[in-house]
Amino acid sequence: MYTSEQQPTTSLSKIPVVILNGFLGSGKTTLFRHLLADSKKKNITVYAVVNDMSELDVDGELIANTASVESNSNILQSIHSCVLSSKKGIEKLEEALEKLLSHQKPDLIIIETSGSCHPLPLIEFFKSQSHLKLTGVLALVDSLMLAHDYNFGQQLIPRMQHNLKNQKRDMINLLVEQIMFCSHLILTKADRIQEEKLMDIAKFIQPINPMVSILSVLFGKMPIDQILEMPEYNFHQVALLTNELKPVLESESHGDRPYNMATRVIRDVRPFHPQRLWEVCHQYLDQRIYRSKGFFWLPSRDHLSLLWNQAAGSINLEVIGYWRAGVVEESDNGLIDIEIELLKEQLAKESGRFGDRHCNLTVIGDKTQVDQFTKALTSCFLTENEIEHWQTGGEFSDPWPKNIVKIAD
Repeated sequence: MYTSEQQPTTSLSKIPVVILNGFLGSGKTTLFRHLLADSKKKNITVYAVVNDMSELDVDGELIANTASVESNSNILQSIHSCVLSSKKGIEKLEEALEKLLSHQKPDLIIIETSGSCHPLPLIEFFKSQSHLKLTGVLALVDSLMLAHDYNFGQQLIPRMQHNLKNQKRDMINLLVEQIMFCSHLILTKADRIQEEKLMDIAKFIQPINPMVSILSVLFGKMPIDQILEMPEYNFHQVALLTNELKPVLESESHGDRPYNMATRVIRDVRPFHPQRLWEVCHQYLDQRIYRSKGFFWLPSRDHLSLLWNQAAGSINLEVIGYWRAGVVEESDNGLIDIEIELLKEQLAKESGRFGDRHCNLTVIGDKTQVDQFTKALTSCFLTENEIEHWQTGGEFSDPWPKNIVKIAD
């Protein structure tokens, strides 16, 4: 990418890089958004790289929607349709870094990986860079997922041992190896776990990486100063592990869809039937649907642009903003005539049946389960009779929480 002649090689001149690694739905984007917001307040220049395995770049759009990126789009590079740990991903990362660093030298680069990304290829990549200094490799671990799927972490090591005995590699290996290679282990969603149970989780997973400190972070609120103070990553500490796993990873044919994962994308302009969506989620969701996320709308809240955010059996709905079509249709929207005319001009350019309203979701799961859940979700869109019912003032049963919070920067 850059030769040693082009860049100084002293440690002091190197740009620090932090990797946010962790399993699907562990809270990487939430943490990233808060770090960017904090960096803007403190006038710290942070460049961002966001990776999404799906062709639908949801995390990239969420990061792009932060104040830092909206004020300067040059600080963000988004990589999707592959994982960074693949050969294709590393090539795209190199291109993204070249583009970012063609503008100016930042104080910090933060890379958010896809949840299916193995940390080893990235660590090896940064080990060879003369102008970049890898500092933190943060492994974010969903406390709620460990509680539900691994008996508060107690089953994680035994299940990994079972895999080793049977020479099997699956999502258990990925989750454990993300922890093994990290410099900092971050327990997320700790507010949803009893304090004594959170201590149990830390106790059960500490043996995976005895050298690492374990922190709990609530709602992604971690100060950027804490990131900047991280020392250089200890490559020597993981040398034996690297030598053991590198040939294993190189021999695997996971490509851009690793560990028997499959992704599906749902695109439609129709809204979901709220009651039907509720029932499908309760009927079809299990731990084999690792992640689903994206943007959607409901006829019962047709002015709101909503974020769908599911990890294993946990679902969060958040408000992204307001559809322009919904604002125009609202009689008491508080806008002056010229603002309404501007919105109407923008809506006239939309090709969608319902203005700018749409549903774009990505589903990531085990190949044996993902199609069934995707088909079930698709069945939740309003039928033509239901659309006519809505357009003539009809209402729908809506069991989802009445108060949905707006996503914060």
